[in-house]
Amino acid sequence: MSADHDNARRRWLGYALLVAVIALIGGSTGFIAWELRDIQFPSAANVTSQRVIVLKTAEGHHLLSEGSVQLAPVEVEDMPPDVVNAVLSVEDHDFYHHGAIDVLSTLRALVENIEAGQIVAGGSTITQQLVKIQFLNSQRTYARKIEEAAIAIWLEHHLTKNQILTSYLNNVYLGSGSIGFPAAAELYFGKKLPNLSVPEAAMLAGMINAPSEDDPLTNLNAARRRATTVIDAMVANGKLSPQAALVAKLHPATPAPTEVSSPSAGWFADWVKDKVAAATRPLAGTVRVNTTLDLRLEKAAADIVKSTLAKYGSDKHATQAALVAMRPDGAVVAMIGGRSYAESKYNRAVQAERQPGSAFKLFDYYAALRQGFSPEDEILDAPVDIHGWQPQNYGRDYHGEVTLAEAFADSLNDATVRLSQQVGIGQVIAAAHDLGLRARLDSDPSLALGTSDVTLLDLTSAYAAVRAGKAPVAPWGIASVGLGNSRSYFPIGNSDQPQHDLGPYRAQLIDLLRGVVLNGTGRGAALPGFAAGKTGTSQDYRDAWFVGFDDALVVGVWVGNDDHSPMNGVVGGSLPAIIWKQFMQQAETPAVTAGGPTTGVLATSAEHEAQTPPRLFDQGSVPGPAGAQCHIPICQADYHSFRVSDCSYQPYTGPRQYCDR
Repeated sequence: MSADHDNARRRWLGYALLVAVIALIGGSTGFIAWELRDIQFPSAANVTSQRVIVLKTAEGHHLLSEGSVQLAPVEVEDMPPDVVNAVLSVEDHDFYHHGAIDVLSTLRALVENIEAGQIVAGGSTITQQLVKIQFLNSQRTYARKIEEAAIAIWLEHHLTKNQILTSYLNNVYLGSGSIGFPAAAELYFGKKLPNLSVPEAAMLAGMINAPSEDDPLTNLNAARRRATTVIDAMVANGKLSPQAALVAKLHPATPAPTEVSSPSAGWFADWVKDKVAAATRPLAGTVRVNTTLDLRLEKAAADIVKSTLAKYGSDKHATQAALVAMRPDGAVVAMIGGRSYAESKYNRAVQAERQPGSAFKLFDYYAALRQGFSPEDEILDAPVDIHGWQPQNYGRDYHGEVTLAEAFADSLNDATVRLSQQVGIGQVIAAAHDLGLRARLDSDPSLALGTSDVTLLDLTSAYAAVRAGKAPVAPWGIASVGLGNSRSYFPIGNSDQPQHDLGPYRAQLIDLLRGVVLNGTGRGAALPGFAAGKTGTSQDYRDAWFVGFDDALVVGVWVGNDDHSPMNGVVGGSLPAIIWKQFMQQAETPAVTAGGPTTGVLATSAEHEAQTPPRLFDQGSVPGPAGAQCHIPICQADYHSFRVSDCSYQPYTGPRQYCDR
């Protein structure tokens, strides 16, 4: 009886254990199925034919986009064995022999996680790491690990090991903004990938686990210690002899970084990359882009914006600023979208729509000129009442009868509103659109004082039309593009949209803008040579602007706060004018006209009327010595050292030479 009872008990326990195992398996299966309910499996093309957009500055330096740089991918078969062996030895030495998941490593990691009470180890294969890099976030949860494993298994069934490893080595982050080994080799050592030595390959491979902590540019000792660990792993994996390892340790890698754009160029890079990505969306593979960004000018702009806000920002409650610099044909050479790209990638030069204040008055007076007014005509500066709306001059001073030139230079609100009423708000809107302003403009009397929102890039482009004498001027940053493995580039350049000549209005507008700097609200922007521009301040000091040009550059500056809170008395003639003037002084670009560089200011109004308007930057070209024409896109395609600022390139020997294409 006792034996039967024991047997029955054992059978009952067996059944219970079986039920528990089935329940555990069923529960786990149900949990896994639930977690995978919305999973999106990538296509093979997403992994093997990834589109990479490679950007370069006008001087040929790599351009950081979204804080990083990635070069054209290199197939694993074309990579040096030392690079591949270093990575496999330290990250996944059995990569070619196990499946998507290394069961032993996973179990080992599971034990460590249970002992720690949290996820501290992953046991991930390179395939799983690729999934995390390409398709998932870095969140450490069991649900994410299930997703990671499922996609990894899918990849292993649809791709070869070499395809997986190729994608991994070209997409893993390696610190200082470098994505993939080709970019890291050039960034840290100024070398192409095949030219890396064993110590250099080991140093890069060692950065995979902790790219910030082991970055040789910020912590060389840590990077070398980690490289030693990689070298030892290569020996243990049979990929490096002890003798070669000793030599590598005695001659550790030393970075010799190549020059790349500073993080502040990220705003420009993102702006260009978005345009390239949209235009090449159907294409796969590498897209190489030569841009118009002048690295020297961009650095100067970033430093000036940062230092000016640091000096005056706290006292004036001014937390942000933006700057755009372009050639009269619209080629953007500098773009600063805020105080710090690292803190905010929001591009205040392109995306922020703000009230331009009196910087809009350019269009009021252009409309008046088109209606037959002249700068010498007089207008009454006295209080205005339009259906209860009563604008006021700054300081509430009134001057009676003044010339249009005086009203514009001193930015007299009431005189301007009275002028716009005589001309008609519809004509003001038409004049703004004629100069290329693309913003939506409200047909309201207050429009004359700049109450409709615009972007800094759009407003600066309209001022560029005045400097060029042709409208509209579309801003552009893509000089030439190359596709795939081809070494040839095809020029893009400025827009081929129809333009019209401003005729005599150009000289009159330049005289008006010049008067602002010489005698009016923009005196803080005065330069030793020629300078013209306009200040702008929106209501309650929420926005302050200065937009203007010298002989070669058109530059717009905005200062304000993201939350639209008022600044402490900041007007267009203060901080924006300070930033504008300092940038122009550092730019030191030669003046350019149809006959070559000039030595003085632009001609007077009478001289302008007597001359044929200079042919500035037609078809993406810059006038050069003896009337020669420099074609920016072609020159950039032919010479990696080409510099937009003076149309020159650096030959292998001797001084820089003018590109006479």
